[in-house]
Amino acid sequence: CVCFRVCRRWKQLVKDQRLWRAVDLSTWKGLTSRVLWVLLRQYLGHGLRCLRLRGLLLSARRGAFLTESWLQALRSKCPRLRRLCLQYTDLRRLRSCRLLPPSLQVLELRSCEVSPGFFSQDPEAAVETLVLDSVPSFCDQHLRSLCTWQQLSRLELRDLSRVSAGGLRRCVPPAAQTLGRLTHLELETWRLAQMVALGLGKGWPGLERLSLGGNEVSPGLLSVSRLQDLRWLRLRACRLNQKTVLRCCRSLTQLRTLEFIEVEFVEDEEERRPDAAQSSEDDPVPELRRSLRSLLPECSVCFSGCRLTVNRD
Repeated sequence: CVCFRVCRRWKQLVKDQRLWRAVDLSTWKGLTSRVLWVLLRQYLGHGLRCLRLRGLLLSARRGAFLTESWLQALRSKCPRLRRLCLQYTDLRRLRSCRLLPPSLQVLELRSCEVSPGFFSQDPEAAVETLVLDSVPSFCDQHLRSLCTWQQLSRLELRDLSRVSAGGLRRCVPPAAQTLGRLTHLELETWRLAQMVALGLGKGWPGLERLSLGGNEVSPGLLSVSRLQDLRWLRLRACRLNQKTVLRCCRSLTQLRTLEFIEVEFVEDEEERRPDAAQSSEDDPVPELRRSLRSLLPECSVCFSGCRLTVNRD
């Protein structure tokens, strides 16, 4: 934006829409509503595909950030916007998500606040992916509203304290109005009730990709064997027993990718075989890797940041 003022030639180069395909302002803490208007009027245009913004929830300068008039201007000036990522943004002044650009396919809300009716109407945009990470005001009512989103196929839920076990249970198959259109689901929680309410043991037809994380992964993992369409499974930031993993994967014949991210494998010293292979930083659980290879020969297994803990008591 400073180069914009050098000369006419540089001004022409700076306004080239190929420079404004992906705009990331999430690390800029000085972003205000006034700056957003300047960006939209002078720089952003039909070339914009991805926009990341950081709001004022953690700033001492409270006030309007994303207004209805700015979103309407964004709809007209950026008709090809595909991804919108908002962080620390107060959306409680917006009545509905129908104000979002109709071209939007991915919506990410991280540490944001939303109004009670924000998700109540199916957006004009064909939103296929919705990411909700640490949204304190997100509750059962919002989750229920997502069941009406016709194009939603990927849903990521992380650290949503106001979503109850009952609210989650009412939105998963085989209930009347559910999130049954999902093919990709990610749930990261530290609450046992939420993981149990996911109801994976009753099956979820069409669910092909699943990611589970948090301290209470085991109840969900034990039910994964009922997901006959599952092709991709990720287990993240949790504690697991090797026998539990093998038990759940035994019937997943369609599984093609299995990822363990920052998983702590716990094993009792009494159960450890004397001739067991030694673990290393690159291969923390060699016995499990070999067992999975023979159990699922067509599945790719990946370990990243994992470790093995042996209980000696």
